[in-house]
Amino acid sequence: MLRHNFALPSNNAVGGTCLPNEQADSPSTYLCGNSLGLLPKRAAELVNEELSVWGSLAVQGHFSHPHGREWMNIADRVHPYLARLVGARESEVACMGTLTANLHLMMNLFYMPTSTRYKILCEARAFPSDQYAFASQVALHGLNPKDAILEVSPREGEFTLREDDILKVIREQGETIALVLFSGIQYYTGQWFPMKSIAQAAKEQGCMCGFDLAHAIGNVPLSLHDWRVDFAVWCSYKYLNSGPGGIAGLYMHDSWEGKVLPKLAGWWGHDPATRFQMPPRFSPIRGAQGLQQSNPSVLATVSLLGSLGVFEEAGMMESIRPRSITLTSLLERKLLESKWFVPVGEVAEKYLRGDNRPTEDSEKGRPGFTIITPSDPESRGAQLSLLFLPIGVGIMQKVFDGLLRHGVVGDERKPDVIRLAPAPLYNTAEDCERAAAVMETVLDSVKA
Repeated sequence: MLRHNFALPSNNAVGGTCLPNEQADSPSTYLCGNSLGLLPKRAAELVNEELSVWGSLAVQGHFSHPHGREWMNIADRVHPYLARLVGARESEVACMGTLTANLHLMMNLFYMPTSTRYKILCEARAFPSDQYAFASQVALHGLNPKDAILEVSPREGEFTLREDDILKVIREQGETIALVLFSGIQYYTGQWFPMKSIAQAAKEQGCMCGFDLAHAIGNVPLSLHDWRVDFAVWCSYKYLNSGPGGIAGLYMHDSWEGKVLPKLAGWWGHDPATRFQMPPRFSPIRGAQGLQQSNPSVLATVSLLGSLGVFEEAGMMESIRPRSITLTSLLERKLLESKWFVPVGEVAEKYLRGDNRPTEDSEKGRPGFTIITPSDPESRGAQLSLLFLPIGVGIMQKVFDGLLRHGVVGDERKPDVIRLAPAPLYNTAEDCERAAAVMETVLDSVKA
């Protein structure tokens, strides 16, 4: 645990108005790294160094740098770390762009519909930006999203997808599927999809396979090269702690080397040996880095670099993942001990059919919650999604506001879900225990 490497907001800063004055400046219980990771102190130092270089050297910082980080190859500082985090070769990753822009870039390469093989297979309720991207890419090819986008939904009475159901759809409809494109970890439920099995099944049916790793990179161990995933994209401001709107990244399996060329080329993907000679003909860098378009933001890149140094110090995912499992399991265990906890099976069917009629408990004003994230550690990362009951009557917002007043920061997903994520680089067992205790206190005071 490397908590000392991070700046933690105080209780007072996050709205901890229910706490005694002497606790106002104490660190809050921050369990929101799945939405925005905390500031690594080294990231702040590096950004300030680059501001100083900018002020003192201006354009010369591209080629001469007092700290040896010439801006013309700043992304190369990041690539080795990213390769290790996603289980890839360095030539297979590129630090660049933003998540959805990279998704469009990769779909332009790998979504190649024909008259018979044209569908995109994804999870139902994928992150909205992904859904928008899928629909717009399909429309660009003159297809109807209602026909071309194939969504896999949980079974009735369940919140998460079964591996067998995903593989069955691929097996039965594979001849019509051009692209299998799932999240690594589902943003709403926190389910870690069986990525290796999905990729293997897709390849067996002749489908392209990609993943959105926004909630997976820096959270769970990945082996994209060995799994033979065709491509992946990610952001870096969640578990990678690069800062709001931080620079993103992408991966392309090196089996595509020489088989696909950038359709939307830019000068930063050109061979660095002649890039600044400005030749008229594009000569791409080998592998994923040939997909780069514009020079990356130096400030955003070194902010990410500062965070990745903490991952290196921690031993990367081989050492981080066991601690993550321990913390998430502890938080789960404490929540299961709550008198307000309701087993998921008792509420799932009612919730999924949209039944919001009053129940005996809701008429009495009795709140409650269940956990819709898988209980198996191998099927989740550092996140638990809590569904609050009765459904649709505003319990979640009351609980969320109450948590903040006690200095506990989670993430709200309206109308009824709060996500809590104990990030292993900076969260502690005490954070998990306190969050569960505060949840109990808040629910004791909440009425439907």
